[in-house]
Amino acid sequence: MTDSDIAGFYKMTVTERIEALSNLDVLTLEESQLLKSENQVLQAHTADNMSENVIGVFGLPLSIATNFLINNQDYLVPMVVEEPSIVAGVSSAAKIIRMSGGFFASMDESLLIGQIQILEVKNIENIVDILEQNKKILMRSANSSQPNLIKRGGGVKDIEIRIVKQKSKQIVVLHLLVDTKDAMGANLVNTICEYLANDLIKLTGCKIGLKILSNLTDRSLVNVKVKIPPRYLTKDEYDGLQVRDGIVNATEFADSDPYRAATHNKGIMNGIDAVAIATGNDWRSIEAAAHAYASDDGRYRSLTEWFVDADGNLAGNLKIPIKVGIVGGSLQANPAAQLGLKITAASTSNELAIIMGSVGLAQNLAALRALTTHGIQKGHMKLHAKSVAMSIDVPEKYFSKVVTDLILSDEIKAWKAQEILDSIKLKESKIIDNQDDLKPIGLGIAAGKIILFGEHAVVYDEYAIAIPIERAVRVELQEIEEDCQFIINGNFESFSDSSPNEYINLVLMVEKICFLLNLDRVRYRINIVSRIPLSMGLGASASYAVAITRGLVDLFNLTSTDKEINDIAYECEKLSHGNPSGIDNTVASYARPIIYSKKKGIKNIDLNDIKSLPIIIAVSKKSSKTIDVVNEVYSRYKKNKIIYTDIFMQIGKLSKKGLTAIKDRNFEQLGILMNIAHGLLNAIGVSNSELEKMVNLARTEGALGAKITGSGGGGSIIILCPGKEEEIAKTFELAGYKIIPIHST
Repeated sequence: MTDSDIAGFYKMTVTERIEALSNLDVLTLEESQLLKSENQVLQAHTADNMSENVIGVFGLPLSIATNFLINNQDYLVPMVVEEPSIVAGVSSAAKIIRMSGGFFASMDESLLIGQIQILEVKNIENIVDILEQNKKILMRSANSSQPNLIKRGGGVKDIEIRIVKQKSKQIVVLHLLVDTKDAMGANLVNTICEYLANDLIKLTGCKIGLKILSNLTDRSLVNVKVKIPPRYLTKDEYDGLQVRDGIVNATEFADSDPYRAATHNKGIMNGIDAVAIATGNDWRSIEAAAHAYASDDGRYRSLTEWFVDADGNLAGNLKIPIKVGIVGGSLQANPAAQLGLKITAASTSNELAIIMGSVGLAQNLAALRALTTHGIQKGHMKLHAKSVAMSIDVPEKYFSKVVTDLILSDEIKAWKAQEILDSIKLKESKIIDNQDDLKPIGLGIAAGKIILFGEHAVVYDEYAIAIPIERAVRVELQEIEEDCQFIINGNFESFSDSSPNEYINLVLMVEKICFLLNLDRVRYRINIVSRIPLSMGLGASASYAVAITRGLVDLFNLTSTDKEINDIAYECEKLSHGNPSGIDNTVASYARPIIYSKKKGIKNIDLNDIKSLPIIIAVSKKSSKTIDVVNEVYSRYKKNKIIYTDIFMQIGKLSKKGLTAIKDRNFEQLGILMNIAHGLLNAIGVSNSELEKMVNLARTEGALGAKITGSGGGGSIIILCPGKEEEIAKTFELAGYKIIPIHST
């Protein structure tokens, strides 16, 4: 085998990787063409003969793990798994082990156990004696059923007799220890067991129960060992001794606690299963054997052992049952399995088992090293970025840029990938058209927000639910020489010192953002294209702050995380709201639904729960300032504390019930809760005649629920109208109201 340490393999394209393997003679020209044309995938008509009720073939990524040096021999390892961190982690760990001298693995025997259950035994000792005396006869009879296996040097090698307590009685179980050679051998062993049953009935006079193989393959144990000098374990700010001792501690924890051991061993099987699938082997059987073996002393424990040896090295050992095959009907029928076996270059089933065991130990090292340094999520989420980008169908020309920016954002989510993609496309379009057109453009996007439940009650420690208005504000900005200019919704305005408060507030916001970003320049032309108006309860000021901050970050190529942008937007909110809750800027920054209380803080709600929520927003003809309405409510609260406190508690309860209704997609219940919430908001004096008219119009037209959103006193209402969004939107537009969908088109 050519050196398995292939430089830059992970950076290559799929075609380049195939060509690299072809150049190393791992793949023939025909096999390379097979992969390039994707014809290695199992065909549906073949699959139909392998399973029942087939409707197609399910695909998973076929990857190559590099750097494996096992018993001084190089191996490239095929892995079929959808999680990229598994392949990356095992290749990285294999490189560390390679630098330390490689894996040393052995397998003393490879036998599969067939079980025959002997029932209705009157005299246990007598039956055991009869079986012991007739072992050789029984073995000859069993082997006579498999002449081809005997020719290959396989067959029944021994018989063991066990006495098993089955509830209140004892039974005798005959174990056939079968060498199946290079086949996994399940069907062979089952056939031998069934063949021998009649001989046992005649010999013992007893009834025969089950006749089947055991998947606890503890007579096929792979033993893998490594020794790693601490210097190879160093990772970023963590020195090798720290990492070594952390790995030892983590293993001792797994050996002591079955809850930890289950996750520890699952990590081992991440690698072994992936190789089993790639080579057409029964990964379910291997899993069953491994977990049963981990419990062989009556308690579930770690399958690996990591300790510090006399020389201070990290020593690792994995002993695990693995019974696999490199020949057999299903393997021959599946071209992908044949290709996987070819890549391993394993000439025997034992050699393949040793490769799998080595992968398991490397996978365990990778997981423990990650856990004891930055934690498992950092590397996992970085590698997850590609999958997320693929999930939103990022075009190939933007793919690398989206993945890179997604990793830098520390928010590896589909919504963030979409935001990055939109920003890149906007930059290409260059919407701003003026004399400074050749100057660089900074682009930023932010969400708006609606309060679904909890307005005003949140000020008094009750829960509120806020939902994002997707991609509500888009900002494009350029440096200019004169004072700040703003183009809002396409209407160009250049303000002077006598400008209205709106302009002054925006200038103060820009100055605050520049100060917090450590930018000296504060003069920009800022084009704000917004789906949401200011002072209408939709979080526009926070959205402006987030979008402008992102625009400046983009313009000057700064590296600011969403958390840092959120913190800046919160400071901007203080300019207009004094002591903001943090809801508006959080939703604007992260574009996530949240549930919030002052005592419990902000918690995310699963995005899937609000996906395609059938809500539209209707904007009234009167604006309102949150701080003014909040102060008015507080004044009334002081005069009627008991009544208002009870109302706020009821609103908080509606928030919790509303969250359940959202998760259950129970729109009828959600509508009822919204209507009750509106009644309570009206009771505390934040509605007015126009808002009541709008709510009544929505309900008359068939909406399940309608209510104020935000502080009230004007502003907007939200309307829950599944299946009637267009119809109700048209009615409101004819009545002179602006309609905003919460989901971006």
